[in-house]
Amino acid sequence: MTKIRVGLLFGGKSSEHSISCATAAGVMSAIDREKYELVPIGITRDGQFVPAIADAEHWALRKGELAEVEYAGEKIEFALDGSREIFLVSATRRESLGILDVVFPVLHGPNGEDGTMQGFLELCSLPYVGNGVFASAAGMDKEFTKALFQAANIPVTDHVVVHQQKWLTDPESVLEQLRTLGSLPLFVKPARAGSSMGVSKVKNWDEVPVAFDLAFGEDNKLVVERAVVGREVECAVLESQGNQKPRVSVAGEIVVHGREFYDFDAKYQDEASVDLIIPAEISPDQLKEMQQIARRAFLALGCSGLARVDFFLTENGFLVNEVNTMPGFTPLSMFPSLWQHSGIAYPELIDELISLALRRSR
Repeated sequence: MTKIRVGLLFGGKSSEHSISCATAAGVMSAIDREKYELVPIGITRDGQFVPAIADAEHWALRKGELAEVEYAGEKIEFALDGSREIFLVSATRRESLGILDVVFPVLHGPNGEDGTMQGFLELCSLPYVGNGVFASAAGMDKEFTKALFQAANIPVTDHVVVHQQKWLTDPESVLEQLRTLGSLPLFVKPARAGSSMGVSKVKNWDEVPVAFDLAFGEDNKLVVERAVVGREVECAVLESQGNQKPRVSVAGEIVVHGREFYDFDAKYQDEASVDLIIPAEISPDQLKEMQQIARRAFLALGCSGLARVDFFLTENGFLVNEVNTMPGFTPLSMFPSLWQHSGIAYPELIDELISLALRRSR
């Protein structure tokens, strides 16, 4: 049987570079090598496409030792003539590495998860796993995600949008805008970043400038949300054939101990501070409602392939916090774990996503 050639894209220019390497390690460790020929392609922090080794252990995320894609003198170039061919290029040679059947971009954050890479792959006529240009861009930008959900009558958290230039030129009007959210605490988030990079919980008005400086280090646009009292619950969504009724997993819950919120360290460095509870202890009616909202959110963004929908469960019902169009994808991440508990094992999930991408391209 001829193997399907899968280009695994990881790394990237965002602050989530190392997390993408860890995600790639998960895929490398589980993909069916009898069915697929894996072609790992790393992207350095300055945007170079380079050949990478297919060793999952090399790219695994280890505490205090984050993997890094480096340029060693050889680059990968993609044909733009629709042939789906890739080339190994150095100062002395240009060698064809053959044709890719499909690309699995396990990139997180800007310049990867935000529609830019999806647009590039479209230009190369390469089928790819996951969401298209629009859904990726809209899902990455918290301002527009919330606007689309509000238009679709999907409940979201109260929030305001702050642009860096406005804060620099008229901070008092920005602070007045923040006060419309009500009492503290507030959460300050970069509008276009993930993995809780640049996020702060503000419990005193004097903390706002420091929180803004941290968030503006990731993006020049912020979303500031009123803190919600509720449980953090999530479910995973998969495209169905025709995408008329996407499949939704069981619910999971995140319980954080000894931290203000589910920050970067809690997600990737301090596993003892977090419990991932699957399935979440919610009623059948609550699960049904949550799955319905997740399905509506997936369709409202025009998603394809996969997404993880994050909620707050409050005393007044569900609020959608955000949608991740390329969620964490290590074997222990919430998205694969939710499907594991819903009857789809990690290797089968990888196979399903690749099959969806190939079917969509046809």
